[in-house]
Amino acid sequence: MPVVLIVYCSILLWIGFRASRSVKKAEDFFVAGRSLSPGLLFATFLAANLGAGSTVGAAELGYASGLSAWWWVGSAGLGSLVLAFVVGPRIYAIAKAHDLYTVGDYLEHRYGRAARVAAAVVLQCGSPAILAGQIIALGLVLRVVAGVPEPWGAALGGGVATAYFFLGGLRSAAWVNLAQVVVKMAGFALAVPWALYSAGGWAALSAAAPNREYLSLGGAGLDGTARLLLMLGPAFFVSPGLIQKLYGARNEAAVRAGVGLQALCLLAYAFMPVLLGMAARVRFGELQASGTALLRLLAEGVPPWLGALMLAAIFSAEVSSADAVLFMMTTSLVKDILEPLARSPVTDERRLRAARVSALACGAAGILLALYFQSILDALAFFYGLLTVTLCMPLLAGLFSPRARQADMLRSMALALPAAALVHFASGGQGFGLLSPIAAGIAVSAGVFALAAARRR
Repeated sequence: MPVVLIVYCSILLWIGFRASRSVKKAEDFFVAGRSLSPGLLFATFLAANLGAGSTVGAAELGYASGLSAWWWVGSAGLGSLVLAFVVGPRIYAIAKAHDLYTVGDYLEHRYGRAARVAAAVVLQCGSPAILAGQIIALGLVLRVVAGVPEPWGAALGGGVATAYFFLGGLRSAAWVNLAQVVVKMAGFALAVPWALYSAGGWAALSAAAPNREYLSLGGAGLDGTARLLLMLGPAFFVSPGLIQKLYGARNEAAVRAGVGLQALCLLAYAFMPVLLGMAARVRFGELQASGTALLRLLAEGVPPWLGALMLAAIFSAEVSSADAVLFMMTTSLVKDILEPLARSPVTDERRLRAARVSALACGAAGILLALYFQSILDALAFFYGLLTVTLCMPLLAGLFSPRARQADMLRSMALALPAAALVHFASGGQGFGLLSPIAAGIAVSAGVFALAAARRR
């Protein structure tokens, strides 16, 4: 398996290098020259959204909670539908008309300079956590399956993602992501029926269920399902990384087709890692570390050829999500923080050079931070929660409310985060029924915009 992995990494780097040869200016690096077809847009979105949380993390939830774990990835699919048909086409048209590269560009265009800086600071605080989550998963995968020490595995995976993104930005990432998606879907499409058959089929999964809720999509209850929807759904239509990928589309039709198709694929795929986690429960019983459920199945529960394919598929999932986070961090750092601080006009050549240097720095920071977080899901939950509370209402209000102003956005961010933190600490992180910390933050943010609009009206 290590040989397979080395060959596969070499192929990914070769694809990235080939694609990077057409990167001549910053627009190519940041938004792929706004030339992505529906197929490439589909591939780069699906690759970004099938990462550590939707493979290793979703299988862990499936092992522990059963079918209700579908909502982890299913919520992402529902959020992606909103992006494809509501938010995406509208913000793409604005970005193309005004030559915007980042979400910070849009926020400054809509609200003002202070809005750009505030959002960029929040993003730079939260995005290293999600990058670390992908790198944690890479180290875990390579340790369990290939016997590589976790620090070395994290360095290898993070280094590969950083290298091909450094070469060509979004243009390189989109072509590499296309190859990764093919490997991912082939691996999971073969592994799920094999794992279910070898575990004894649905009857064996039912017999191993610890309770009736284990076999129900609603097994987490209304509270648990609502929490996942609030945490994950909005994150997938306000995420700066995804919106900035969307800027690379050739036209609005490509946005609807490419992003919409990947949303449908996410809704169908959401069952796959869950079923693999449930099959692992039948095969291995109670595991001391449920986070290794998928990896144990990969290492011991499938033939060597399928294990090698699944290793490449899972490695692809983590690496492609890592490059999506690098894209988000790098573009925001350059456009939203470094350029406003520059004392002289920034040329296109300087912008491209700064983007590549920033990519190396962000990749190194993610690898180091991966040594701090102990859980993939903890790292992802921290990022998604921060993103949803701070950016959901400002982005929606900017697109759909002509009365929204920069002061409203800054007040909403200043009040929403403390509100979410207050509910989190007062309830020990559990919330009060449907009033989760994220729900409290969104409610306060929405209230700020609503009161301001009413006052102006």
